[in-house]
Amino acid sequence: MNVFTTDKIRNVVLLGHVGSGKTSLAEALVYLSGQTNRMGTIEAGNTISDYDKEEIKRKISLKTTVIPIPWEGFKVNILDTPGSHDYIGEVEEAISVADAAIIVVSGKSGIEVGTKRAWELCEKKKLPRMVFVTDMDDDKASFKDVVQGLQELYGKRIAPFHFPLRENEQFVGYVNVIQKKAKRWNDKGGVDKSEVPDYSQENLALYRDALVEAVAETSEEFMERFFEGDEFSEDEIRAALHVGVCDSEVVPVLMGSNIQAHGMYTLMADIIKYFPSPDKCKVAGINTTDNSVFEANYDFSKNKSAYVFKTIADPFIGKYSLIKVNSGVLKSDDTLFNYHRDTEERLGKLYVICGNKVEEVKELHAGDIGAIAKLSVTQTTDSLSTKKNPITYIRANISKPYVFRRYVAKNKGDEDKISQALAKLMMEDVTVKVENDSANGQSLIYGISGQHLEVVQSILAERYKVEMELLKPRTSFKETIRKKVDTEYKYKKQSGGHGQYGHVKITMEPSGDMDTPYVFEQIVVGGAVPKNYFPAVEKGIVESVKRGPLAHYPVTGVKVVLYDGSYHAVDSSELAFKVATEQAFKKGFMEASPVLLEPIASMRVVIPEQYAGDVMGDLNKRRGRVNGMNPLGDGTQEILADIPYIELFEYDTKLYSMTRGAGVFSYEFARYEQAPDDVAKREIEANAEE
Repeated sequence: MNVFTTDKIRNVVLLGHVGSGKTSLAEALVYLSGQTNRMGTIEAGNTISDYDKEEIKRKISLKTTVIPIPWEGFKVNILDTPGSHDYIGEVEEAISVADAAIIVVSGKSGIEVGTKRAWELCEKKKLPRMVFVTDMDDDKASFKDVVQGLQELYGKRIAPFHFPLRENEQFVGYVNVIQKKAKRWNDKGGVDKSEVPDYSQENLALYRDALVEAVAETSEEFMERFFEGDEFSEDEIRAALHVGVCDSEVVPVLMGSNIQAHGMYTLMADIIKYFPSPDKCKVAGINTTDNSVFEANYDFSKNKSAYVFKTIADPFIGKYSLIKVNSGVLKSDDTLFNYHRDTEERLGKLYVICGNKVEEVKELHAGDIGAIAKLSVTQTTDSLSTKKNPITYIRANISKPYVFRRYVAKNKGDEDKISQALAKLMMEDVTVKVENDSANGQSLIYGISGQHLEVVQSILAERYKVEMELLKPRTSFKETIRKKVDTEYKYKKQSGGHGQYGHVKITMEPSGDMDTPYVFEQIVVGGAVPKNYFPAVEKGIVESVKRGPLAHYPVTGVKVVLYDGSYHAVDSSELAFKVATEQAFKKGFMEASPVLLEPIASMRVVIPEQYAGDVMGDLNKRRGRVNGMNPLGDGTQEILADIPYIELFEYDTKLYSMTRGAGVFSYEFARYEQAPDDVAKREIEANAEE
C-alpha cells in the first residue's frame, strides 16, 4: 500500500447496534474501492472483518478490525467494531484512535439500544459523526422513521443529506437534499441525474427544512438569516456543514443498501469532504523528562511518538501491536522507547493490516494507523516515543469487567496450558481478567458478561485446543465469633521413644477488627509455656484461620490470648504446641457462638426509567437494599443499592432481559455482614457434604 500524508488520512470508527450492518457496510466499501473482486457476506462467513472462526460461527463481530481503504488519493482507515455490549472494550479501544464515527442504523430495526450507546460514546469524546441508515433495499425499511427518531432524541443537530427513492417497491435511487436533485442507479453502477419526482416533493421539503435548520444553528449570522427567511446557497450550506460536522454540532444522515453497494460513493465522498483529517485534530501527551505538555497534534515535523491501541495475538497471523502515529514519521527499523516498561523496542518492519492480512509499508505518517510485529514487552494502551523525548499519552478508559466465574481444567494436567492460552487471549482482550482466589481455593475469570466468558471458553477450545469448565464461583464467606470463651487442649502422644506433648489454655473473643483475621497475645506467667513455643502457638492460629471449623471459610475478627498451659521437658516440641493450638482453636471457636459472614457489594445500576420498577423488584428478591434513586437527566435512572455477592451470580443476564440490553451495572466491595440463618445453614450443610 502507498504511503499517505496526514492531510490525506481519515480515521473512522463504525458504531451501532449488533446486526445493524457495520461489517457488511465495510465489505461494500472495500469492494467498491477495488481491493476485492467479490463482496463477502455474513451468512457465507467470508467477510474481511469477521475472519475469526468464532465470529463466523456466531455470525457477529467479536473484535475490532482495521480496514484501510484507498479512495481517490485518500486513505480511509475504517475501524469495524462489535455491536454487542459484551465487547465494549473493543469499541473503546477503537474510539481512542478514531477522529470521526459513523453510527450505523438498520432501516428495518430502527433506533436500538446500541444506537443510543454509540451516540453516548461519541458525545463523551466529542467525536464528529454521521448516521448511515442501511437496508434501504428492503421494503420494510423506513428512513423517515429513523430520522424522526433521531430528531426526537438529539434535536436540531440531525441533518438529512439524502433520502431514498422507491418505485414499485424497489430502491431505485435517492434525492440529494443539498442539491435538491434526484439521482437514479444505472446499469453501469453509477447514477443518472434527474428531477425530483412529484411524490417526493413533500419529503424533500421536510428534510430540507431540517437540514437548513441544522445549518442555521452553526452561527448567529445564519440563525438571523434563517429567521428572516433568507435562502442559503449550496456553497454556504456545504461550508457551514463542514464546520458544523467537525465541531459535532451537525450530524448528517445518509442512507443506502449494503447488499447492493448503493449509497457508498456518496458516503465515501462525504467522509473525505466533511470529516477532519488528523492534522485538524488535537492530541497531547506528557514529556516525562520535565512533565511538560507535549502538543503532538499529529504533526509530522515533531518528534516521533505513537499510541498502542490494540494487540493481536493470533496463533495463525502472529502478534501485532496496532498503533496510531501521534507525531513524526515512523520508519522501518526505528527504535522507540516504551516509558511504561522502561524499555527500548526495535520496530523492524511496519505494516498496515486489512482484516487478517498484513502488508508492509516503508513508513507511517502522523495520524496514520498501522501495526508493528513482535514487540517484546509493549502492551495495549502503552506509549512509544524516542528516548530523548519520552512521551506518555493518557491510556484509553476501558470498561472494567464485573462478571466472574470459577474455572477448572476439563482434563487433568491442562492447567498450565490454560494459563498460557489465557495470557495470550488477555493480550488481545483487555476486558478479560484472571485471579487466583487462594483463600477459597479457586481460579476466577472475569469478563463483561456470562456470554462473553462462554466465548472465551469456546476460543480456548478452538484456537488453543484446551478445554475449561465455567462454574458458579465459591462466594468469599468468612467466619467469626460473637462471644468470649475459655478453652484448652492437651496434645499427648506416646509411641515409643520420645513422645509428643503440648498443652495450651486460651481465651477467644471478638477482636472488633473485621479486616484482620486474628490478633494474638500471650500473658503466660511462671514459664507454664516456654517462650520458645509462642511462635508455634501462633503458627497453630495461622493455620486455623485459613479454614474455619464452621463451614471451612477463612476466619476473621478473632482475638486469641494464650494465658496458661504446660510442657514436658523431653516430649514437648513446636509441632505438639502447634497441633494443641489448632485443636483448642477449633473447640473454642464452635463454643463461641460462631456465625457466617457474607460479603456485601455497593452496586450502581443505570437503566432507562421505564424499567425502574422491574429492576427494583428484582433487587428486592436478591436481598438487595436500595439506598437511593437519581434521575440522570437523559431519560435514565441511577439506582444505588447494597447487595450480597452471592446474589450477583447471573445478574448480567437478568438485567439484560429486564431492560432489553439497555441496563448496565457496576459494583465494589463494601463490607461483611452476618449471613441470614437460611443462607448460613445452606452453606454449612453444603460444605459439610464436601
